[in-house]
Amino acid sequence: MGFKNNLINARSHIIFLVALGCGLALVTSIDRRLETDPIASNTGTQMAQFEDITPLPLAVTGASSETDLEYARVAWRYFQNNTNPNTGLVNSTDNYPSTTMWETGSYFVATISAERLDIIERTEATARIGQALETLQEMRLFDEILPNKAYDVRTGDLVNYANEPVERGLGWSALDIARMVGALGHVEANYPELALDTSSLMERWSLSSMVEDGQLIGGNMIDGNLRRDQEGRVGYEQYAAKAMMLFGFDMYRAYDAENHLMVRDVEGHAIPVDTRLHRNITPAFTVSEPYLFDGLEFGFDARSHRFATSIYAAQEARFRETGILTAVSESHINVAPYFIYSSVWGGGAPWAVMTFSGDRMDSRRTITTKVAFAWDALFGTQYTRELLTAIAPLGDAERGWPEGIYEIDGTTNTSVTVNTNAVVLAALAFRAHGPLIRKQP
Repeated sequence: MGFKNNLINARSHIIFLVALGCGLALVTSIDRRLETDPIASNTGTQMAQFEDITPLPLAVTGASSETDLEYARVAWRYFQNNTNPNTGLVNSTDNYPSTTMWETGSYFVATISAERLDIIERTEATARIGQALETLQEMRLFDEILPNKAYDVRTGDLVNYANEPVERGLGWSALDIARMVGALGHVEANYPELALDTSSLMERWSLSSMVEDGQLIGGNMIDGNLRRDQEGRVGYEQYAAKAMMLFGFDMYRAYDAENHLMVRDVEGHAIPVDTRLHRNITPAFTVSEPYLFDGLEFGFDARSHRFATSIYAAQEARFRETGILTAVSESHINVAPYFIYSSVWGGGAPWAVMTFSGDRMDSRRTITTKVAFAWDALFGTQYTRELLTAIAPLGDAERGWPEGIYEIDGTTNTSVTVNTNAVVLAALAFRAHGPLIRKQP
C-alpha cells in the first residue's frame, strides 16, 4: 500500500520526465529533418521572421488584489449556476444543458483556478471534479473508442449539436479530447488524491486511436460512415500536442508548427498562419485563444511566446491606428449563427470574422472578455489595462461574465459561456500563481 501511495504522489514527477524525454526527441527529430528536407528548410525561413521579436515580459504579480477576487467571484457564479447536481457536468452556455470535452476541460481549469484564488475550498474543488470524473467514467463512448463530440449535461447521454439524442454519436474531436487530457494533467498535478480516478478514465479511452504518425486524428461521421481526419492548425495543434505529451504520446508532427507555417504582415507585425484550410473550406485563421491557453496553463515555450507577443502586438497596433479597442478570438454570439471566429488573420485577410461555414460576418466582431483578461494577466501593459477598463462594467454578479462588446455599436454580446468564465478565472489565478501546471507550494 505504501508503494502504491508513493507511486501516486510521484506521478507528476514521472509525467514531467516523460514529457521532457518526448520534447528532447522532438527537437532532435526536427533538427535532423531541417538538415535533409528542403521543404522543411524553407519553412525555417518563415520561422526566421520571428527571431528578432523580443518576447514581452510576463506579468505574474504573485498576489491578488481585492478587485481581482471580485472579478473571480463573478466568474465563479457561472459555475454555481450551471453545474448539474446529478452528473457534476456544466452547461456549455448559460442554461443550455450540453457540453463537449473542451468545455468540460474548461470546467476543471476553472475549478482549480477558483481554489487557487481561495474562492472555494479544496474540499469543494475535489468533490466537484471527483463527481464529474465519476460521470465521465460511466458515459457511453463513441463506438466504445473515445468520448463523443457532445453530451447532455443532465444525463450524460450522447447527443448531436442540437442536444438531441443520437444512438451512435457524432464521432470524436481530437482537439477537444486533447484539451481535456491537458485538464486531467492539471488535476493530477494539483490534486494527487484524484490521480487514480484520472488514470482510470484515460485508460478507458483509446487515446492511441486519435494519434497517428505524430498527428492528432479526429473521427467524423460522414453519410453514416466514420472518417478519420487530421485535426489542428498552427496554434491549437501545438497546444493540444503539449497536453498529449504530458502523458507520453509522440506528437512530433503536431508540435512542429514550422511544417505548415506561412507568415502574414498585420499592422506591421509577423503573424503565424497555417497553410492548410480551416475545415477544408476557407483559408486557416489565426486567433488569440490557443496562445492564451498555452501561456496560462502550461507556460509559454520560446516559440509560442514569440507568436503570442506578435499576435498581441498586432491587436494593440490596430487600436493605436484606428482608436478601436481590439481583443479578438473565437466566441459565442447572441444572434445566429451563435458562434464566430474573430481572427487576426483569416479567410485570406486581416481582421476577418468568419462563421463555421466560412462566411464573413465582420459586423459581429467582439472586444472579447476572455482575451482582455488573459492578455492583461500574461503581459500587463497599459493597453491591456485599457481593455479591462472597458470590459469591467460587464460583469454580472448573478450570471457571470458575458462574451464581450460588439465593436460596431458598443452593445454587449450577452452570451454567457463556460469557456469565457473559465479563462477569466485562469487568468486571475495566473496573475497570482503563474501557469496552472505549476504545483502550488
